[in-house]
Amino acid sequence: MTYDFITLSVDNAIATLTLNRPDKRNAMSDDMRREFAHALEHVGADKSIRALVLTGAGKGFCAGGDIAGMQRRMNAPTGEVGFNGWHRQQRVHQVQALLHTCPKPVIAAVNGAASGLGADTALACDFIIASEWASFTWSYIHRGIIPDGGGMYFLPRRVGLPKAKELIFTGRQVKVDEALALGIVDRKTSAETLLADAQAWAAELSSASSTALALTKSILDQSFELSAHDVFAQGSQAQGICYTSSEHRASVEAFLAKTAAKE
Repeated sequence: MTYDFITLSVDNAIATLTLNRPDKRNAMSDDMRREFAHALEHVGADKSIRALVLTGAGKGFCAGGDIAGMQRRMNAPTGEVGFNGWHRQQRVHQVQALLHTCPKPVIAAVNGAASGLGADTALACDFIIASEWASFTWSYIHRGIIPDGGGMYFLPRRVGLPKAKELIFTGRQVKVDEALALGIVDRKTSAETLLADAQAWAAELSSASSTALALTKSILDQSFELSAHDVFAQGSQAQGICYTSSEHRASVEAFLAKTAAKE
């Protein structure tokens, strides 16, 4: 597929997906969302790709929802507003779920402002690395709406419930140093090295068994909702799969051979 609103490249098994509407600060239009979903499905299914870095072109990471989409919603006939909004939410949640459940490590390289849906999109990734120009704003309250990109799920898990409420209720800007202190951001780096640092970190995180990584991620992402019994049960099933993987077999054979050579 040819992309007009994103770019996708792969180097040394690390995919880099760039939101590419710099003139709009990478606001998420319907067309961009369709391309984003397609690219995420491709990355998730391609076994040669071991990790994903998500970033934005130009000065911003993602400014949230597209203004043109807001205008269409306001201009729609009254009787269609509810269903149109429901349908849009299904598309938003599809993309956020694809990002969150990608079976590979996903790093958001936040190069500038991440606002509204943009902030939620960063949170949907496993890790966030940010430049000195990065900022985060859950600005939904200023438009009379609620965080609809997963922020109400992801943000409390990073900062705790009271702080998440404060950030969402006020919609205030969080600059990078505060974001780092709060745990919204995992690492801070310079704008000049942001992408390279994110790609290097992605390579480090994805260097081990892709089978074990995917299964571990799927369980960890549910661990706050599951009981200890459920985590053990899912872990038993996942370990059974790991026992049959080629990565496990190669690792054990190499370990046994090394042990035998020492005897």
